[in-house]
Amino acid sequence: MQKSRTAAESDTQRIEAFSDAVFAIAITLLILEIRVPELNSTEGTPSLVSGLFALWPSYFAYIFSFVVIGIFWANHHYVFQLYERSDQVFRLFNLLFLMCISFLPFPTAVLARCITDAQQLQTVVVLYALVLFLSVLTWLLIWLYASRNHRLLNRHLDDKFIAYLTRMYILTSVLYFLALVLSLWNGIAGLVLCVGLTLLYTLPPKKPVYRSGA
Repeated sequence: MQKSRTAAESDTQRIEAFSDAVFAIAITLLILEIRVPELNSTEGTPSLVSGLFALWPSYFAYIFSFVVIGIFWANHHYVFQLYERSDQVFRLFNLLFLMCISFLPFPTAVLARCITDAQQLQTVVVLYALVLFLSVLTWLLIWLYASRNHRLLNRHLDDKFIAYLTRMYILTSVLYFLALVLSLWNGIAGLVLCVGLTLLYTLPPKKPVYRSGA
């Protein structure tokens, strides 16, 4: 029994370790969009300061996406403390989630390049909001699958706590879907909502609650 439990814990730890590697690569790729400004000496001597300042869209996209991926990583670590075992479906759902995370550097690059283009802004924000929504949706699918009848969760977790997390993850998916819909109507408003939701989820999650006597 102890050997089986140790093997199950090892399995979830391997999944978490692999996920950490994907997070690390994705968050590192973000910096590649920020490049040293070109100073053309044939047209005078432009100020390096002005060239660096002109890169503000890249700074914004980098910081925003860094925070987004960082929050996903922190919460991924948090929720994996609640999983006691895994199975093939769980692993595939986690891979689907990681696929969304590893894709984030692309909309980040597009956002940095086109955020100052009024004609392209809405398309850019819709793309970014769509990736965020798919990320939180796959996160929700993982949780719903794992938490159904305590399928993969720590058996001592309190039912009310599980229900609380379920409501929170469903609400998160709904809010990011609203951000996506809003961006279809107004790009700036959609971007503001995405940023606001991201900042909201920097708050520490609720401490796990276990049943009495567990």
